[in-house]
Amino acid sequence: MTKIRKGQAPGQLSRIQFHDRFAQSFKDPLFASEEAALAGVEDVAWNAYKDGRKSPVTEKAGKGYADPGYDLSVEWAGTRARLKSADAKRKKSTTRSRVLLIIGSARNDGSCPGEASKTFRLSGIAQKIFEDARFDVDTLDLSLLTSEYGKRIYPCKGCVSTAMPLCHWPCSCYPNHSLGQTGDWMAEIYERWTAAHGVVILTPVYWYQVPSTLKLMIDRLVCADGGNPDPTSTSGKNAAKAKALELEGWPYPKHLAGRVYGLVVHGDVAGIEGVRRSLTDWLDWMGLIDAGSKARLDRFIGYYEPYATSHDTLDRDKDVQEEVRNVARAVVAAIREARAGKLSAPDAKLESPRPK
Repeated sequence: MTKIRKGQAPGQLSRIQFHDRFAQSFKDPLFASEEAALAGVEDVAWNAYKDGRKSPVTEKAGKGYADPGYDLSVEWAGTRARLKSADAKRKKSTTRSRVLLIIGSARNDGSCPGEASKTFRLSGIAQKIFEDARFDVDTLDLSLLTSEYGKRIYPCKGCVSTAMPLCHWPCSCYPNHSLGQTGDWMAEIYERWTAAHGVVILTPVYWYQVPSTLKLMIDRLVCADGGNPDPTSTSGKNAAKAKALELEGWPYPKHLAGRVYGLVVHGDVAGIEGVRRSLTDWLDWMGLIDAGSKARLDRFIGYYEPYATSHDTLDRDKDVQEEVRNVARAVVAAIREARAGKLSAPDAKLESPRPK
């Protein structure tokens, strides 16, 4: 057994430190009248934190799991059941074709910027093509992370780097009730990816990279690429068991493989080609299939022009609008071919000598 390295994690917070963290959410004077009630809730939260009550409500895993007697989180089990149902529905020939349209920008007019994003407008252009093709369109607007109360995606904890089987599909790191890490949006997002026949990501460039809203989702999708669908096989987060499983020979299942993708990257100064390449590399790695060269678009909108007039520039740029339509048209055609068993994927049956 390879050695498990330790020594990075700090100790638990003191009771005083915990109080300071807990109280940060209640600085508004309106909470002053509920001071006694909040103190009681804080005591409960402190005990949950101190005792490490990550998954306080569990059920026996039951038939079909490596350890049927394992106490499985009911929240994880519920998410897993929804994913199975969504995938089964997607595979039915009678199910309408469904595309997941992802808005990667962090900007919307309901938060500090005070204006809708160009990405949002471009998604509307693509949506019209899918609707005309009689596709179901599921729009995932990641800017809600910046403008909607309680909407959050927690960061990936990097379980896969300890051992691939420690990274569960769907992610079991959250919710973690002892740390107050609840309400994770990814439980819903996993289901939406699973239900889709195709995915189109539209994103701006922020400092040569994708926006943090989009990157949070990308990192949390690592479990879709090689993730372990049975947390009981590793007794939850038992690093030693996970390492042993991987070293025995892990199959690295690609849970989202075969779906079609399209991509629109836009910027105003630099970085569009690098972001487009990194996103296509990521999607290819997960086993998704691109819908052709016209479905992988990167364009400047208003090169070195003022930010203040960028929407006006988009209004005038009829060519980029048509190119976005072409991304959607290519995805429509590819999904139809894929569902008919006619989409060419020449390397689909080749086995990689380096599975990971």
